[in-house]
Amino acid sequence: MHHAQEPQVIAPTLFLSDADVASLADWSTAVAALAEAYARPASDAMVPPRSMARGDGIWLRSLTAVPPSGGHMGCKLIAASMRARCASYLIALFNQQTMALSALIDGNRVTGLRTAATAALAVDLLAPKRALRVGVIGSGFEARGALDCLKSVRDVAHVQVFSPTPASRERFAESFKPGLDIQAVNSAQEAVQDCDVVICAARSRDESPVLQGAWLCPGATVVSLGSTLPEQREVDPVTMERAVCIVADMPQEVLHDTGDAIAAISAGVYVADKLVALSDLVAGRVTPRQNDSDIVLYKSVGSALQDVVIAQALYERARQQGLGIELPASIVPVSK
Repeated sequence: MHHAQEPQVIAPTLFLSDADVASLADWSTAVAALAEAYARPASDAMVPPRSMARGDGIWLRSLTAVPPSGGHMGCKLIAASMRARCASYLIALFNQQTMALSALIDGNRVTGLRTAATAALAVDLLAPKRALRVGVIGSGFEARGALDCLKSVRDVAHVQVFSPTPASRERFAESFKPGLDIQAVNSAQEAVQDCDVVICAARSRDESPVLQGAWLCPGATVVSLGSTLPEQREVDPVTMERAVCIVADMPQEVLHDTGDAIAAISAGVYVADKLVALSDLVAGRVTPRQNDSDIVLYKSVGSALQDVVIAQALYERARQQGLGIELPASIVPVSK
């Protein structure tokens, strides 16, 4: 006699709104989740290249990943209109064991969370083990997130910030007071002077680099967050040349698809020879510096692995705290 298979009990799909994500976001949780994911070996197949469907002035981009740390796999979808100048973001999380749709998450804030948390993870591993002097070029949300996250994982002794608009840089500095010793300065060169860590999260209108490698002091750790496409520029070829090691979250994408690397290669810099994967740095397989005076660079383009890992951390916190809306119907996995 055959017994009918017990139906799997699937938890209802949870929807997390933008407001839920804002209240759940926590820097140390995000950095720890990324550190765990990057410490495990992942094949290229687990984080394939992003894909993009294009219409007339609109596009839909998808980034998918199966994190090696288990738990969930997921997809971030970005729908954007050039004409209307707007975009919406959705992250779907599927349970790796049951294939159930665990969560639908408003992904609006997730890109900023993952960019800042991954940068903080890289800086923590690259920068000297002391209270850090930090130079920031840029005063937008990426610069704000990167500094805010960094000060949650490391002691920050002093910050100098520059962006071209005096009111913006003053507002940026004021927003971190009184808890941080921070001052707005009048030039990018002044911002990076005597700094252990330089955070670049800005591009100029004409796409000329905002950071000149000649300004860097020995031993500097540079973070480049603001140029992720071939037509974008942020750091000059001298920065790429002076760096003894270039750490990348997506090495091939950084090498072939970022304006900074393309310009450096055409200027004769052997970028590929010193490019290492962030996963190799986190797992301790590379030694980025031979000497304290060596300059190192972390170049970020962002990855679906980061999006999915951060989304999973948000989902787990939401379940613990009873946040989010359980949807009245679930997508139940079917046997094939």
